[in-house]
Amino acid sequence: MQVIMPNLVIALTLFVLALLIGIEVIGKVPATLHTPLMSGANSIHGIVIVGVVIVAAHATSTLSYVFIFLAAVLGTMNVVGGYVVTDRMLEMFKSDKSDAKKGDNK
Repeated sequence: MQVIMPNLVIALTLFVLALLIGIEVIGKVPATLHTPLMSGANSIHGIVIVGVVIVAAHATSTLSYVFIFLAAVLGTMNVVGGYVVTDRMLEMFKSDKSDAKKGDNK
């Protein structure tokens, strides 16, 4: 039990620091950049998938497998969502070549 407590305290401290840094960084971004920033951040969640694979190799308990499954599902949803949002944003900025050709025929 004594070994688990310091590891838990360190993990919670890192989580809180990451949370505070994330809030500070996102809070200074203009509202017009939130969508591109979020799509990039969500696609970076692929790192979570790599972490899940590494942790799964050393998992020993049922609870570990449950958390591994949840991390894999949520990380995958974020990766796919990030690419969907990015694709939608890129579609907004593409010129419609069929409309340009129709305009030339007039």
